[in-house]
Amino acid sequence: MNVSDSELVESLLIKEGYQPTTNINKANLLFINTCSIREHAEDKVHSQLGRFNLLKRNNPGIIIGVLGCMAQSLKHDILENKPYVDIVLGPDSYRKLPDLLKRHEFDNKSLVDTKLSKFEVYDNLFPNRKNGVNAWVTIMRGCDKFCSFCIVPFTRGRERSRSIDGIINEVKSAVKNGFSEITLLGQNVNSYNYEGLSFHVLLDKIAKISGLVRLRYTSPHPQDITIELLKVMAEHDNICNSIHLPLQSGSNKILKRMNRTYTNTHFINLAKKIRQILPNAGISTDIIVGFPGESEADFYETLNVMEKVKFDSAYTFKYSPRKGTKAMGYDDQVNEKIKQRRLEKLISLQSLHTKQRNENFIGKIEKVLIEKESKRDERKWSGRTDSNKWVVFEKEDAKLKDIVEVYIKRTSGVTLFGEIYKKVKAA
Repeated sequence: MNVSDSELVESLLIKEGYQPTTNINKANLLFINTCSIREHAEDKVHSQLGRFNLLKRNNPGIIIGVLGCMAQSLKHDILENKPYVDIVLGPDSYRKLPDLLKRHEFDNKSLVDTKLSKFEVYDNLFPNRKNGVNAWVTIMRGCDKFCSFCIVPFTRGRERSRSIDGIINEVKSAVKNGFSEITLLGQNVNSYNYEGLSFHVLLDKIAKISGLVRLRYTSPHPQDITIELLKVMAEHDNICNSIHLPLQSGSNKILKRMNRTYTNTHFINLAKKIRQILPNAGISTDIIVGFPGESEADFYETLNVMEKVKFDSAYTFKYSPRKGTKAMGYDDQVNEKIKQRRLEKLISLQSLHTKQRNENFIGKIEKVLIEKESKRDERKWSGRTDSNKWVVFEKEDAKLKDIVEVYIKRTSGVTLFGEIYKKVKAA
């Protein structure tokens, strides 16, 4: 989401005559787009702002801005402890940036706008994208779920959806500009609802756009995964065969305390239904360990759900208290050492499941969209299957953005390795 927002801000600045630079020492404007989901992200922002301050001491004319969720949640701390920050803008206030820059020419005080909007979706503002394979398209903003550990509803406001026409126009523009894959974004992307039209309707319309090679979306909420959505995915070859399905916890007690609105049984049955309708679907997840009140038994219920579902991959985290959330006020916080031990055990189990899932691909032929050179070997390409598996293989005569058939020979960690079987399509 932050990548997409940064592209929006860049588009606004370019319209005002500014140009991006790769040399930070030559910059007139320094903006950092922030996230408040976890404490580590905030720590990195504070460190970066310290480096920006050193640059400003040598060049007092530099304008420093803090944008996004952290600007929304920590504006008072920023204003009190970082007076060198000139502009503080919440995620619903990016349109005001040009006016604030003009005001700053005659007003050196910190300028702040963090008001949340019930309507802002940036529907007629297209992002400035770098040339590439994948384009991110935001279809809705905000969240109404109010999970007790999450700060998003307070930093990004309530759910509101873009118009279908606005989204389709942006996707068509991205495809025309050479992007092979589109990823639809939202805090709860499948909660999309515009004038009574649900996410599966939007997905069906986008999938029919001429020239669109692949279509993905993230991040959904299990509560809003419907049979209609799964059927639309099964009907279109260009909708990727993968779903990110955040579990968070396998314990019903903890799920209720998190306000996740589903049980472990519902989640397990949903994963089964996904694999029934979408055979060989890749299912990834998010899991939090050490949530307040999580006992050893609760933790083992999470491991039990993992054993039953066998996720292809997982983003795993230790619970991080966030100021302003309900969970921060719970008086039964889990000891840090216990969190770490549980996290290590969870990672170990997921590594085993990832290996098992990946081994099922050995000896098979998979269609891979070439996205970039391999980081470890410039003689090889790296790309993803439609089930979201990364594959590395020799370049041969294939090009960036080609879809090639790759014979899978082995697996290591989360990556598959193979060789080109036959080029089947050039994007």
